[in-house]
Amino acid sequence: MDNSRDLELILKSRVPIVVIESHDESPLLELLTRSIVALTTSEYRPLFKWTITDGLQRIDIDLEPQRHNADPGEILRHIRSVDQPGIYVLLDFHPYLRDPVHVRLLKDVCMDFDRVERTIVLVSHEIDLPPELERMSAKLDLAAPSETERADIVRSVADEWDRENRGSQVKIDPKAFELLVKNLKGLTASDTRRLARNAIYHDGAISKSDLPKVMQAKYELLNQGGLLSYEYDTAGFTDVGGLARFKRWLEQRRAIYQGKGDDLRLDPPKGVLLLGIQGCGKSLAAKAAAGVFGVPLLRLDFGALYNKYHGETERNLRDSLKTGEVMAPCVLWIDELEKGLAQGDSDSGTSRRILGSFLTWLSEKSSKVFVVATANDISALPPELVRKGRFDEIFFVDLPSTQVRADIFGIHLKKRGLAARDEDIAKLAQASDGFSGAEIEQAVVSALYAAHAQDTTPTVKHIIVELHNTRPLSVVMSERLAAMRNWAKGRTVPSD
Repeated sequence: MDNSRDLELILKSRVPIVVIESHDESPLLELLTRSIVALTTSEYRPLFKWTITDGLQRIDIDLEPQRHNADPGEILRHIRSVDQPGIYVLLDFHPYLRDPVHVRLLKDVCMDFDRVERTIVLVSHEIDLPPELERMSAKLDLAAPSETERADIVRSVADEWDRENRGSQVKIDPKAFELLVKNLKGLTASDTRRLARNAIYHDGAISKSDLPKVMQAKYELLNQGGLLSYEYDTAGFTDVGGLARFKRWLEQRRAIYQGKGDDLRLDPPKGVLLLGIQGCGKSLAAKAAAGVFGVPLLRLDFGALYNKYHGETERNLRDSLKTGEVMAPCVLWIDELEKGLAQGDSDSGTSRRILGSFLTWLSEKSSKVFVVATANDISALPPELVRKGRFDEIFFVDLPSTQVRADIFGIHLKKRGLAARDEDIAKLAQASDGFSGAEIEQAVVSALYAAHAQDTTPTVKHIIVELHNTRPLSVVMSERLAAMRNWAKGRTVPSD
Protein backbone atom coordinates (compact mmCIF):
# COMPACT_ATOMS: atom_id res chain seq x y z
CA MET A 1 0.00 0.00 0.00
CA ASP A 2 2.86 2.41 0.81
CA ASN A 3 4.54 1.67 -2.52
CA SER A 4 1.33 2.40 -4.44
CA ARG A 5 0.77 5.69 -2.63
CA ASP A 6 4.39 6.81 -3.07
CA LEU A 7 4.36 5.92 -6.75
CA GLU A 8 1.10 7.79 -7.35
CA LEU A 9 2.48 10.86 -5.57
CA ILE A 10 5.65 10.85 -7.69
CA LEU A 11 3.66 10.42 -10.92
CA LYS A 12 1.44 13.35 -9.91
CA SER A 13 4.42 15.53 -8.97
CA ARG A 14 5.33 16.14 -12.63
CA VAL A 15 8.90 14.80 -12.41
CA PRO A 16 10.26 13.92 -15.88
CA ILE A 17 12.46 10.99 -14.75
CA VAL A 18 11.66 8.45 -12.03
CA VAL A 19 14.48 6.14 -10.90
CA ILE A 20 13.59 2.78 -9.34
CA GLU A 21 16.33 0.34 -8.32
CA SER A 22 14.78 -3.11 -8.10
CA HIS A 23 15.29 -6.72 -9.20
CA ASP A 24 11.54 -7.36 -9.14
CA GLU A 25 10.40 -6.28 -12.60
CA SER A 26 7.08 -8.15 -12.87
CA PRO A 27 5.60 -7.00 -9.53
CA LEU A 28 6.83 -3.48 -10.27
CA LEU A 29 5.12 -3.40 -13.67
CA GLU A 30 1.92 -4.64 -12.03
CA LEU A 31 2.24 -1.88 -9.43
CA LEU A 32 2.71 0.73 -12.16
CA THR A 33 -0.31 -0.56 -14.06
CA ARG A 34 -2.50 -0.43 -10.94
CA SER A 35 -1.26 3.07 -10.14
CA ILE A 36 -2.08 4.28 -13.67
CA VAL A 37 -5.56 2.74 -13.59
CA ALA A 38 -6.20 4.39 -10.21
CA LEU A 39 -5.58 7.88 -11.64
CA THR A 40 -8.48 10.09 -12.59
CA THR A 41 -9.48 10.52 -16.24
CA SER A 42 -7.71 13.87 -16.48
CA GLU A 43 -4.50 12.42 -14.98
CA TYR A 44 -4.51 9.16 -16.94
CA ARG A 45 -1.60 8.55 -19.31
CA PRO A 46 -0.75 5.51 -21.50
CA LEU A 47 1.86 3.15 -20.01
CA PHE A 48 4.62 1.66 -22.16
CA LYS A 49 7.38 -0.86 -21.46
CA TRP A 50 10.71 -0.98 -23.31
CA THR A 51 13.44 -3.63 -23.35
CA ILE A 52 16.48 -3.95 -25.61
CA THR A 53 15.20 -7.36 -26.76
CA ASP A 54 11.56 -6.58 -27.57
CA GLY A 55 11.44 -2.83 -28.05
CA LEU A 56 8.42 -0.73 -27.05
CA GLN A 57 5.05 -2.18 -26.04
CA ARG A 58 1.93 -0.64 -24.46
CA ILE A 59 0.94 -2.52 -21.29
CA ASP A 60 -1.87 -0.56 -19.57
CA ILE A 61 -4.58 -1.95 -21.89
CA ASP A 62 -5.13 -5.37 -23.45
CA LEU A 63 -3.93 -4.85 -27.02
CA GLU A 64 -1.99 -6.97 -29.47
CA PRO A 65 1.75 -6.40 -28.83
CA GLN A 66 3.25 -3.91 -31.25
CA ARG A 67 6.96 -4.00 -30.59
CA HIS A 68 9.24 -1.47 -32.26
CA ASN A 69 12.15 0.85 -31.59
CA ALA A 70 14.41 -1.65 -29.82
CA ASP A 71 17.52 0.49 -30.35
CA PRO A 72 18.21 2.73 -27.28
CA GLY A 73 18.78 5.83 -29.38
CA GLU A 74 15.70 5.22 -31.53
CA ILE A 75 13.37 4.76 -28.54
CA LEU A 76 14.54 8.05 -27.01
CA ARG A 77 14.06 9.85 -30.33
CA HIS A 78 10.60 8.29 -30.60
CA ILE A 79 9.63 9.48 -27.10
CA ARG A 80 10.94 12.96 -27.87
CA SER A 81 8.88 13.14 -31.07
CA VAL A 82 5.57 12.00 -29.49
CA ASP A 83 3.15 14.88 -28.86
CA GLN A 84 0.91 12.93 -26.48
CA PRO A 85 1.46 12.42 -22.70
CA GLY A 86 2.69 9.00 -21.65
CA ILE A 87 4.72 7.00 -19.14
CA TYR A 88 7.65 5.03 -20.55
CA VAL A 89 9.24 2.30 -18.40
CA LEU A 90 12.76 1.59 -19.67
CA LEU A 91 14.01 -1.71 -18.23
CA ASP A 92 17.77 -2.19 -17.81
CA PHE A 93 18.62 1.06 -19.56
CA HIS A 94 21.54 1.73 -17.18
CA PRO A 95 24.38 0.71 -19.59
CA TYR A 96 23.16 3.27 -22.15
CA LEU A 97 23.30 6.20 -19.72
CA ARG A 98 27.03 6.48 -20.41
CA ASP A 99 26.38 7.59 -24.00
CA PRO A 100 26.36 11.42 -24.28
CA VAL A 101 23.84 11.25 -27.15
CA HIS A 102 21.40 9.30 -24.97
CA VAL A 103 21.93 11.73 -22.10
CA ARG A 104 21.17 14.65 -24.40
CA LEU A 105 18.02 12.98 -25.73
CA LEU A 106 16.80 12.33 -22.18
CA LYS A 107 17.50 15.94 -21.30
CA ASP A 108 15.51 17.11 -24.33
CA VAL A 109 12.50 15.08 -23.14
CA CYS A 110 12.83 16.53 -19.64
CA MET A 111 13.12 20.12 -20.81
CA ASP A 112 10.00 19.72 -22.97
CA PHE A 113 7.98 18.23 -20.08
CA ASP A 114 5.90 21.39 -19.48
CA ARG A 115 4.59 21.15 -23.05
CA VAL A 116 4.06 17.36 -23.17
CA GLU A 117 4.04 15.26 -20.00
CA ARG A 118 6.23 12.30 -20.96
CA THR A 119 7.55 10.57 -17.84
CA ILE A 120 10.48 8.19 -18.18
CA VAL A 121 10.75 5.50 -15.49
CA LEU A 122 14.20 3.90 -15.33
CA VAL A 123 14.15 0.45 -13.72
CA SER A 124 17.24 -1.62 -13.03
CA HIS A 125 19.15 -3.29 -10.19
CA GLU A 126 21.47 -0.25 -10.00
CA ILE A 127 21.24 3.11 -11.76
CA ASP A 128 23.96 5.76 -11.80
CA LEU A 129 22.20 8.80 -13.23
CA PRO A 130 24.42 11.43 -14.93
CA PRO A 131 24.70 14.67 -12.89
CA GLU A 132 22.95 16.77 -15.56
CA LEU A 133 19.81 14.62 -15.18
CA GLU A 134 19.72 14.32 -11.39
CA ARG A 135 17.94 17.65 -10.80
CA MET A 136 15.17 16.53 -13.16
CA SER A 137 14.61 13.19 -11.46
CA ALA A 138 13.16 11.58 -8.36
CA LYS A 139 14.11 8.25 -6.85
CA LEU A 140 11.52 5.83 -5.51
CA ASP A 141 12.76 3.44 -2.83
CA LEU A 142 10.40 0.50 -2.83
CA ALA A 143 9.43 -0.75 0.60
CA ALA A 144 9.79 -4.48 1.23
CA PRO A 145 6.58 -6.46 1.87
CA SER A 146 5.05 -5.82 5.29
CA GLU A 147 4.59 -8.58 7.86
CA THR A 148 0.98 -9.05 6.75
CA GLU A 149 2.00 -9.24 3.10
CA ARG A 150 4.78 -11.73 3.89
CA ALA A 151 2.31 -13.91 5.80
CA ASP A 152 -0.04 -13.83 2.80
CA ILE A 153 2.80 -14.85 0.47
CA VAL A 154 3.77 -17.80 2.68
CA ARG A 155 0.12 -18.91 2.90
CA SER A 156 -0.25 -18.68 -0.89
CA VAL A 157 2.83 -20.89 -1.34
CA ALA A 158 1.32 -23.38 1.13
CA ASP A 159 -1.92 -23.34 -0.91
CA GLU A 160 0.11 -24.04 -4.08
CA TRP A 161 1.66 -27.08 -2.41
CA ASP A 162 -1.78 -28.28 -1.29
CA ARG A 163 -3.13 -28.06 -4.85
CA GLU A 164 -0.15 -29.89 -6.30
CA ASN A 165 -0.37 -32.63 -3.66
CA ARG A 166 -4.06 -33.45 -3.63
CA GLY A 167 -5.22 -35.02 -0.44
CA SER A 168 -2.35 -33.53 1.57
CA GLN A 169 -1.91 -30.28 3.46
CA VAL A 170 1.19 -28.43 4.57
CA LYS A 171 1.96 -29.19 8.21
CA ILE A 172 2.37 -25.82 9.88
CA ASP A 173 3.92 -25.23 13.29
CA PRO A 174 2.31 -21.89 14.32
CA LYS A 175 5.45 -20.68 16.12
CA ALA A 176 7.67 -21.68 13.20
CA PHE A 177 5.28 -19.92 10.80
CA GLU A 178 5.51 -16.73 12.85
CA LEU A 179 9.33 -16.90 12.94
CA LEU A 180 9.53 -17.68 9.22
CA VAL A 181 7.45 -14.60 8.37
CA LYS A 182 9.59 -12.50 10.70
CA ASN A 183 12.87 -13.82 9.25
CA LEU A 184 11.79 -13.05 5.68
CA LYS A 185 11.66 -9.35 6.52
CA GLY A 186 13.49 -7.06 4.10
CA LEU A 187 13.31 -9.30 1.03
CA THR A 188 11.45 -8.52 -2.17
CA ALA A 189 8.14 -10.24 -2.85
CA SER A 190 9.78 -12.59 -5.38
CA ASP A 191 12.59 -13.56 -3.01
CA THR A 192 10.09 -14.00 -0.17
CA ARG A 193 8.06 -16.39 -2.33
CA ARG A 194 11.18 -18.27 -3.44
CA LEU A 195 12.49 -18.83 0.09
CA ALA A 196 9.04 -19.79 1.36
CA ARG A 197 8.77 -22.30 -1.48
CA ASN A 198 12.20 -23.75 -0.59
CA ALA A 199 11.09 -24.22 3.02
CA ILE A 200 7.69 -25.76 2.22
CA TYR A 201 8.46 -27.90 -0.83
CA HIS A 202 11.38 -29.60 0.92
CA ASP A 203 9.17 -31.66 3.23
CA GLY A 204 5.64 -30.30 2.96
CA ALA A 205 5.91 -28.57 6.32
CA ILE A 206 6.86 -25.34 8.05
CA SER A 207 8.94 -26.25 11.08
CA LYS A 208 11.72 -24.73 13.16
CA SER A 209 14.28 -26.83 11.28
CA ASP A 210 13.58 -24.69 8.19
CA LEU A 211 14.67 -21.43 9.82
CA PRO A 212 18.50 -21.78 9.69
CA LYS A 213 18.34 -22.69 5.98
CA VAL A 214 16.07 -19.73 5.30
CA MET A 215 18.43 -17.33 7.09
CA GLN A 216 21.42 -18.70 5.19
CA ALA A 217 19.62 -18.33 1.86
CA LYS A 218 18.48 -14.82 2.81
CA TYR A 219 22.06 -13.83 3.65
CA GLU A 220 23.31 -15.17 0.29
CA LEU A 221 20.67 -13.13 -1.55
CA LEU A 222 21.56 -9.93 0.27
CA ASN A 223 25.34 -10.18 0.43
CA GLN A 224 26.09 -9.94 -3.28
CA GLY A 225 29.18 -7.80 -2.64
CA GLY A 226 30.77 -10.43 -0.39
CA LEU A 227 31.86 -7.95 2.29
CA LEU A 228 29.93 -9.69 5.06
CA SER A 229 30.56 -13.27 6.06
CA TYR A 230 27.95 -15.47 7.69
CA GLU A 231 29.48 -17.24 10.68
CA TYR A 232 27.76 -20.61 10.81
CA ASP A 233 29.30 -21.75 14.11
CA THR A 234 28.42 -19.56 17.03
CA ALA A 235 29.63 -20.43 20.51
CA GLY A 236 28.09 -20.87 23.92
CA PHE A 237 29.64 -19.34 26.98
CA THR A 238 30.65 -22.80 28.13
CA ASP A 239 33.24 -22.56 25.32
CA VAL A 240 34.62 -19.28 26.67
CA GLY A 241 36.88 -19.16 29.67
CA GLY A 242 36.62 -16.08 31.90
CA LEU A 243 34.86 -12.87 30.82
CA ALA A 244 32.49 -13.31 33.79
CA ARG A 245 31.39 -9.67 33.93
CA PHE A 246 30.76 -9.55 30.17
CA LYS A 247 28.76 -12.79 30.35
CA ARG A 248 26.62 -11.39 33.17
CA TRP A 249 26.09 -8.14 31.23
CA LEU A 250 24.79 -10.07 28.21
CA GLU A 251 22.57 -12.37 30.26
CA GLN A 252 20.91 -9.36 31.89
CA ARG A 253 19.98 -7.99 28.45
CA ARG A 254 19.00 -11.19 26.69
CA ALA A 255 15.29 -10.99 27.57
CA ILE A 256 15.04 -7.34 26.49
CA TYR A 257 16.83 -8.11 23.21
CA GLN A 258 14.42 -10.97 22.54
CA GLY A 259 11.45 -8.64 23.06
CA LYS A 260 10.28 -10.01 26.40
CA GLY A 261 10.46 -6.73 28.30
CA ASP A 262 8.25 -4.44 26.24
CA ASP A 263 6.41 -3.33 29.39
CA LEU A 264 9.66 -1.78 30.65
CA ARG A 265 9.85 0.49 27.57
CA LEU A 266 13.54 -0.21 27.14
CA ASP A 267 15.32 -0.04 23.79
CA PRO A 268 17.20 -3.23 22.85
CA PRO A 269 20.97 -3.10 23.55
CA LYS A 270 22.88 -1.71 20.56
CA GLY A 271 26.40 -3.02 21.09
CA VAL A 272 29.70 -3.21 22.91
CA LEU A 273 33.32 -2.41 22.18
CA LEU A 274 35.85 -5.02 23.33
CA LEU A 275 39.36 -3.65 23.75
CA GLY A 276 42.37 -5.55 24.93
CA ILE A 277 45.22 -7.91 24.41
CA GLN A 278 45.44 -10.18 21.38
CA GLY A 279 44.40 -13.77 21.88
CA CYS A 280 42.38 -13.23 25.05
CA GLY A 281 38.97 -14.20 23.68
CA LYS A 282 37.50 -11.06 22.12
CA SER A 283 36.56 -12.80 18.87
CA LEU A 284 35.21 -15.83 20.71
CA ALA A 285 33.14 -13.48 22.88
CA ALA A 286 31.53 -12.05 19.74
CA LYS A 287 30.52 -15.55 18.65
CA ALA A 288 29.21 -16.32 22.11
CA ALA A 289 27.08 -13.15 22.11
CA ALA A 290 25.22 -14.48 19.06
CA GLY A 291 24.79 -17.79 20.86
CA VAL A 292 23.38 -16.11 23.98
CA PHE A 293 20.88 -14.03 21.99
CA GLY A 294 20.05 -16.96 19.70
CA VAL A 295 20.54 -14.99 16.46
CA PRO A 296 22.76 -15.23 13.35
CA LEU A 297 26.30 -13.87 13.46
CA LEU A 298 27.57 -11.66 10.62
CA ARG A 299 31.20 -10.66 10.39
CA LEU A 300 32.23 -7.41 8.70
CA ASP A 301 35.85 -6.96 7.62
CA PHE A 302 36.27 -3.20 7.88
CA GLY A 303 39.49 -3.28 5.90
CA ALA A 304 37.73 -4.91 2.93
CA LEU A 305 35.39 -1.93 2.59
CA TYR A 306 38.05 0.22 0.98
CA ASN A 307 37.92 0.80 -2.76
CA LYS A 308 40.20 2.96 -4.90
CA TYR A 309 37.25 4.66 -6.61
CA HIS A 310 35.83 7.77 -4.99
CA GLY A 311 32.65 7.13 -3.02
CA GLU A 312 32.73 3.34 -3.40
CA THR A 313 34.11 2.78 0.12
CA GLU A 314 31.22 4.69 1.67
CA ARG A 315 28.77 2.80 -0.57
CA ASN A 316 30.27 -0.51 0.59
CA LEU A 317 29.74 0.48 4.22
CA ARG A 318 26.15 1.60 3.61
CA ASP A 319 25.33 -1.61 1.75
CA SER A 320 26.90 -3.77 4.46
CA LEU A 321 25.07 -2.01 7.29
CA LYS A 322 21.82 -2.14 5.32
CA THR A 323 22.29 -5.89 4.88
CA GLY A 324 22.85 -6.21 8.62
CA GLU A 325 19.60 -4.35 9.30
CA VAL A 326 17.67 -6.58 6.90
CA MET A 327 19.15 -9.67 8.61
CA ALA A 328 18.07 -8.36 12.03
CA PRO A 329 17.83 -9.65 14.65
CA CYS A 330 21.51 -10.52 14.41
CA VAL A 331 24.93 -9.85 15.91
CA LEU A 332 27.28 -7.83 13.68
CA TRP A 333 30.87 -8.62 14.57
CA ILE A 334 33.43 -6.04 13.45
CA ASP A 335 36.85 -7.56 14.10
CA GLU A 336 39.97 -5.39 14.51
CA LEU A 337 38.01 -2.19 14.02
CA GLU A 338 41.08 0.01 14.25
CA LYS A 339 42.54 -1.39 11.00
CA GLY A 340 39.62 -0.04 9.01
CA LEU A 341 39.85 3.42 10.58
CA ALA A 342 43.60 3.96 10.37
CA GLN A 343 44.49 7.27 8.72
CA GLY A 344 47.54 7.93 6.60
CA ASP A 345 48.96 10.54 4.26
CA SER A 346 47.16 9.04 1.24
CA ASP A 347 43.82 8.61 3.00
CA SER A 348 42.09 11.62 1.32
CA GLY A 349 39.61 11.80 4.19
CA THR A 350 38.02 8.44 3.43
CA SER A 351 38.59 7.11 6.95
CA ARG A 352 37.01 10.20 8.46
CA ARG A 353 33.93 9.81 6.26
CA ILE A 354 33.73 6.10 7.05
CA LEU A 355 33.97 6.85 10.77
CA GLY A 356 31.30 9.54 10.53
CA SER A 357 28.91 7.27 8.61
CA PHE A 358 29.47 4.41 11.04
CA LEU A 359 28.94 6.56 14.15
CA THR A 360 25.79 8.11 12.69
CA TRP A 361 24.37 4.70 11.90
CA LEU A 362 25.33 3.40 15.34
CA SER A 363 23.54 6.20 17.16
CA GLU A 364 20.44 6.28 14.93
CA LYS A 365 19.77 2.60 14.20
CA SER A 366 16.53 1.21 15.56
CA SER A 367 16.86 -2.36 14.27
CA LYS A 368 18.02 -5.24 16.47
CA VAL A 369 21.56 -5.32 15.14
CA PHE A 370 23.78 -5.91 18.17
CA VAL A 371 27.28 -4.70 17.31
CA VAL A 372 30.33 -6.37 18.83
CA ALA A 373 33.42 -4.41 17.77
CA THR A 374 36.85 -5.66 18.78
CA ALA A 375 40.16 -3.80 18.76
CA ASN A 376 43.72 -4.64 19.78
CA ASP A 377 45.46 -1.29 19.27
CA ILE A 378 43.78 1.26 21.52
CA SER A 379 46.06 4.10 20.36
CA ALA A 380 44.77 3.75 16.77
CA LEU A 381 41.14 4.31 17.75
CA PRO A 382 39.75 7.83 17.18
CA PRO A 383 38.50 9.60 20.32
CA GLU A 384 34.97 9.92 18.87
CA LEU A 385 34.63 6.15 18.89
CA VAL A 386 35.57 5.41 22.48
CA ARG A 387 33.63 8.16 24.23
CA LYS A 388 30.68 7.08 26.34
CA GLY A 389 27.41 6.77 24.49
CA ARG A 390 28.72 5.37 21.23
CA PHE A 391 28.41 1.82 22.57
CA ASP A 392 26.37 0.56 25.49
CA GLU A 393 29.60 -0.41 27.22
CA ILE A 394 33.35 -0.63 26.61
CA PHE A 395 34.99 -3.73 28.06
CA PHE A 396 38.71 -4.31 28.53
CA VAL A 397 39.84 -7.91 28.02
CA ASP A 398 43.02 -8.57 29.99
CA LEU A 399 45.23 -11.62 30.35
CA PRO A 400 43.41 -14.47 32.13
CA SER A 401 43.83 -15.02 35.87
CA THR A 402 45.03 -18.32 37.32
CA GLN A 403 41.48 -19.65 37.73
CA VAL A 404 40.50 -18.57 34.24
CA ARG A 405 43.62 -20.22 32.79
CA ALA A 406 42.57 -23.43 34.53
CA ASP A 407 39.11 -23.12 32.94
CA ILE A 408 40.67 -22.55 29.52
CA PHE A 409 42.89 -25.61 29.87
CA GLY A 410 39.85 -27.65 30.89
CA ILE A 411 37.94 -26.49 27.79
CA HIS A 412 40.73 -27.32 25.34
CA LEU A 413 41.65 -30.65 26.92
CA LYS A 414 38.02 -31.75 26.89
CA LYS A 415 37.59 -30.59 23.27
CA ARG A 416 40.44 -32.88 22.24
CA GLY A 417 39.37 -35.84 24.34
CA LEU A 418 42.20 -35.57 26.87
CA ALA A 419 41.51 -36.42 30.49
CA ALA A 420 43.29 -34.52 33.26
CA ARG A 421 43.00 -34.45 37.02
CA ASP A 422 42.17 -31.22 38.82
CA GLU A 423 45.66 -31.08 40.32
CA ASP A 424 47.21 -31.45 36.85
CA ILE A 425 45.11 -28.61 35.49
CA ALA A 426 46.15 -26.52 38.49
CA LYS A 427 49.81 -27.18 37.62
CA LEU A 428 49.21 -26.11 34.04
CA ALA A 429 47.49 -22.92 35.21
CA GLN A 430 50.47 -22.06 37.43
CA ALA A 431 52.98 -22.83 34.65
CA SER A 432 51.16 -20.60 32.15
CA ASP A 433 51.32 -17.32 34.06
CA GLY A 434 51.16 -14.43 31.55
CA PHE A 435 49.76 -16.59 28.73
CA SER A 436 46.71 -15.57 26.72
CA GLY A 437 43.89 -17.96 25.88
CA ALA A 438 45.15 -18.36 22.31
CA GLU A 439 48.68 -19.12 23.56
CA ILE A 440 47.29 -21.74 25.96
CA GLU A 441 45.39 -23.42 23.13
CA GLN A 442 48.50 -23.43 20.95
CA ALA A 443 50.51 -25.01 23.77
CA VAL A 444 47.97 -27.85 23.98
CA VAL A 445 48.05 -28.31 20.18
CA SER A 446 51.85 -28.28 20.09
CA ALA A 447 51.96 -30.88 22.89
CA LEU A 448 49.72 -33.17 20.83
CA TYR A 449 52.04 -32.84 17.83
CA ALA A 450 55.09 -33.54 20.01
CA ALA A 451 53.50 -36.62 21.59
CA HIS A 452 52.44 -37.92 18.18
CA ALA A 453 55.96 -37.46 16.82
CA GLN A 454 57.30 -39.45 19.80
CA ASP A 455 54.61 -42.10 19.32
CA THR A 456 53.47 -41.66 22.93
CA THR A 457 50.26 -40.69 24.69
CA PRO A 458 50.08 -36.92 25.34
CA THR A 459 50.45 -36.00 29.00
CA VAL A 460 50.56 -32.89 31.16
CA LYS A 461 54.38 -32.99 30.93
CA HIS A 462 54.22 -32.49 27.17
CA ILE A 463 52.11 -29.36 27.67
CA ILE A 464 54.41 -27.98 30.39
CA VAL A 465 57.43 -28.45 28.09
CA GLU A 466 55.66 -26.45 25.37
CA LEU A 467 54.79 -23.72 27.86
CA HIS A 468 58.43 -23.44 28.96
CA ASN A 469 59.54 -23.21 25.32
CA THR A 470 57.16 -20.32 24.56
CA ARG A 471 57.71 -16.63 25.17
CA PRO A 472 54.20 -15.22 25.57
CA LEU A 473 53.10 -11.82 24.29
CA SER A 474 53.10 -10.49 27.86
CA VAL A 475 56.89 -10.92 27.87
CA VAL A 476 57.68 -9.95 24.28
CA MET A 477 55.56 -6.77 24.41
CA SER A 478 55.43 -6.08 28.14
CA GLU A 479 55.85 -2.29 27.81
CA ARG A 480 53.03 -2.00 25.31
CA LEU A 481 50.69 -4.14 27.40
CA ALA A 482 51.47 -2.06 30.48
CA ALA A 483 50.58 1.12 28.59
CA MET A 484 47.35 -0.50 27.36
CA ARG A 485 46.34 -1.47 30.90
CA ASN A 486 47.16 2.01 32.15
CA TRP A 487 44.94 3.59 29.46
CA ALA A 488 42.04 1.22 30.13
CA LYS A 489 42.04 1.84 33.87
CA GLY A 490 39.12 4.13 34.68
CA ARG A 491 38.02 4.35 31.02
CA THR A 492 36.66 0.82 30.52
CA VAL A 493 34.94 -1.96 32.43
CA PRO A 494 37.02 -5.08 33.15
CA SER A 495 35.50 -8.05 31.31
CA ASP A 496 36.34 -10.41 34.17
